[in-house]
Amino acid sequence: MGEAWLKMTAADLGREIAAGRIDPVELAEAFLAAIEAHPLKTRIYARLQPERTRAEAEAARARQKAGLLVGPLDGVPLSWKDLFDTAGLATEAGSALLEGRVPGKDARVLHDATEAGTVFLGKTHMSELAFSGLGYNPVTATPPSVNDAEAVAGGSSSGAAASVAFGLVPAAVGSDTGGSVRIPAAWNDLVGLKTTSGRLSLEGVVPLCPRFDTVGPLARTVEDAALLLAALEGGKPADLADVTLGGLRFAVLTTTALDDLRPEPARGFEEAVARLAAGGAEIVEIEAPEVAEALPLSGILYTSEAWGIWGETIEKAPDLMFAEIRERFRAGRKHRAADYVAAWRKLEALRRRFAARSAAFDAVLLPTSPILPPKTARLASDHDYYVTENLLALRNTRIGNLMGGSAITLPTGVPSTGLMLLGQPFEEERLLRVARAAEAALAT
Repeated sequence: MGEAWLKMTAADLGREIAAGRIDPVELAEAFLAAIEAHPLKTRIYARLQPERTRAEAEAARARQKAGLLVGPLDGVPLSWKDLFDTAGLATEAGSALLEGRVPGKDARVLHDATEAGTVFLGKTHMSELAFSGLGYNPVTATPPSVNDAEAVAGGSSSGAAASVAFGLVPAAVGSDTGGSVRIPAAWNDLVGLKTTSGRLSLEGVVPLCPRFDTVGPLARTVEDAALLLAALEGGKPADLADVTLGGLRFAVLTTTALDDLRPEPARGFEEAVARLAAGGAEIVEIEAPEVAEALPLSGILYTSEAWGIWGETIEKAPDLMFAEIRERFRAGRKHRAADYVAAWRKLEALRRRFAARSAAFDAVLLPTSPILPPKTARLASDHDYYVTENLLALRNTRIGNLMGGSAITLPTGVPSTGLMLLGQPFEEERLLRVARAAEAALAT
């Protein structure tokens, strides 16, 4: 049965554990064995902690036998991006600058997920300090895309996506500042949820840009994403029962989001929207000039905050960093504090305009990424290609971060392409219900 377990959703594993048909200890051992045997294990997992895994699985087994399971994911293993503090285990955020950094306690979201019964499986590789959407990291490791071993997995939650896509964990926890959950989810045919900034705790999460940083799950299904969200905050899962597309209204964002699409992402998006319409949803195209006004603000908003946090550390040992990432941080040196404040004031006004424009719709639709995962070898050898692909990869996802709402990406059926749904701030439960209806239509 162990082989079959590797392909199951987190929700299904949880149900089987609750029914007594899967032993949490045997399940944990199945995933540990799968990781150990996998030829790409060192490119996906940064480090394991089997003692903790087994202890938590044993505790889940005891709760199972006593009829005291604490939640729908009790006994289900999760992987964690290597920027979530883990007591007694190195948390290095993919950077040599943090080599040997061992926290004394778990990040808040890891603590809450453990309280919900989930089993810690290991830490996954990521883009250095989370500042790239590609997932290329020559400092530690570069996980591959599940659809093309010569291409990157997407970043910065690259190993998180690969760990799920390659069957080495049922679901993963990542972070999203400009697309770092949604890009790797889309490029590996997964569901990825970007939560609203402030919804989930950032305590014990290595920062990049805290005003944009968010925590979010990568999983095989919308149901799994909903269950993980609840586990990460100690809350109640969204009710996904009895959802249909009938009566739903979707807005297709035409401003910028449809520009420069490569053929496969364009086809995936068009086919996905057509399926939603065939399922009974109303589709309306909208322009949103505030999106075009907001995108140029990214340079000052992201790099200024990132440099303010990391500049001193970087300049103490700049040669330890991958040059492309280092120079992206250094771009924040040139901005004035007054301009940064003014940019945030402008963005807050643009967010209000976008929220009002999109309020009449159940979600705003756009392609998750305009491109497919680039080849690792070319990223390593072609500076201009690295820069242009990184910026283009993140363009559409960054719209979601700039506009400040919730967002989710779903597989379209065309490999390594995603359909992104933007929802209102702090309305993840509503967005998840809408996404579940869309997921059902896309699966037909």
